[in-house]
Amino acid sequence: MFLEDKTILVSGVGAGLGREVVSLALRDGARVVMGARTESVLEETAKELDPSGERVAFGRADITNADDCEALAALAVERFGRVDALIQVAAYEAAFGGLHETDFDQWRKAFDTNVIGSLTLTRAVAPRMKDAGGGSIVFIGSLSMWVPHMPQAGYAASKGALLSAMYYLTEELGADQIRCNMVVPSWMWGPPVQAFCRMRAKAEGKSEEEIVAEITKDIPLGRIIPDEEVAEAALLLASERARGITGQTLNVNGGEVMG
Repeated sequence: MFLEDKTILVSGVGAGLGREVVSLALRDGARVVMGARTESVLEETAKELDPSGERVAFGRADITNADDCEALAALAVERFGRVDALIQVAAYEAAFGGLHETDFDQWRKAFDTNVIGSLTLTRAVAPRMKDAGGGSIVFIGSLSMWVPHMPQAGYAASKGALLSAMYYLTEELGADQIRCNMVVPSWMWGPPVQAFCRMRAKAEGKSEEEIVAEITKDIPLGRIIPDEEVAEAALLLASERARGITGQTLNVNGGEVMG
């Protein structure tokens, strides 16, 4: 269990990637502190994944709220004595539309959450990592930063801005032995993408299998990478096995984009 005795803070725990990160972190021996805006989801997830409550703690948190972020970081130290890694999953995706149709208020919300929110949580966690002798921060990017799958420029631009911020954090936090990296998925097979495929199939009069085939036609592995495989990559970067890796992006896209 390569995460044994590690304390990992995971934000954005819901039905998709965040939950998979928590589940696999527990599998690999970690203690986990979960954050999300909906407390009932956190309670249900904790009961399902760790009925004993011995290795999971949770707190309702909006990453755009500095007090919430501070409380979540403090909870990790209070319950488990330290913070070794942050996997920042929480994001706002609904910034759709092209130049003339887009709602710039949605762009602002995307930047407030995906960039400023990520940095607000990092600011709360970094001193605790320094106290522990170092740690790992893993951001979740998006292939949409480079490939326009959908008219979602506001979301994509915010993730691109987060990537730029990551490079600066790598320089700033490196002296404290805090590593910063980004996992960059493309489509992820989980509840959100499954719902999208159902919606498109209904709107276009096609089967869900046809929609999936359209998405996967340029993916060498021939499948949409599931949430859990993206979670595995994030946990690798959070672990000591990646202790020499910082300032990097790790594409997890089945080969859709290479390099």
